Amino acid sequence: MTALPARVRELGRQSYEPVWRAMQRFTDARGETTDDEIWLVEHEPVFTLGQAGKPEHVLAAGDIPVIHVDRGGQVTYHGPGQIVAYPLFDLKRMKVGVREYVHRIEQAIIDTAAEWNIHAERKEGAPGVYVAGAKVAALGIRVRRGCTFHGLAFNIGMDLEPFHRINPCGYQGQEVTTLSDLGGPSGMDAVKPVLLENLARQFGLRLRTEAELPDLSLAA
Repeated sequence: MTALPARVRELGRQSYEPVWRAMQRFTDARGETTDDEIWLVEHEPVFTLGQAGKPEHVLAAGDIPVIHVDRGGQVTYHGPGQIVAYPLFDLKRMKVGVREYVHRIEQAIIDTAAEWNIHAERKEGAPGVYVAGAKVAALGIRVRRGCTFHGLAFNIGMDLEPFHRINPCGYQGQEVTTLSDLGGPSGMDAVKPVLLENLARQFGLRLRTEAELPDLSLAA
């Protein structure tokens, strides 16, 4: 089977909302021949609440903004030291259903953790990736016209205090952990290439990192 081309965009550290709006615009504008993309970003501190998210799961936001967004799921936190990956994929072209898409994303994270001999796993009925019951990666997706946006948040070496201000993903008392606390690296640069390799393997992609970022209109 021929590998599908996909661009990797390294967006660096960005506020949440401009990247979210750029994802929406990319998804709305793409056509049948548009290459898939994976955007990697590290967000400024923010809580995001999914479409059906219940505000009561935000216990005490304090100085961190709360943004209501158009993905599935409840509330989660994004902040420095966390890899956020946004796969912008055409599932119709891949011939992959939504359930299988989620399964493959989770498997890519599980395989990445295994690189450092960390046993990660799924939890029935609670999307994401867990180690000994503690959540190390969250998923929140949206599919529009068969194309995905939003994605995954993988805790690498970050301050977990803000997770105590919410019920993570709607679960009271849900423990959260980081790859570095589990014995993995604390630096994002060590993890990104491994995660990308595993995503490429799961979805049959031939990745190409763009030297130049496109005009994503992040300031729009």
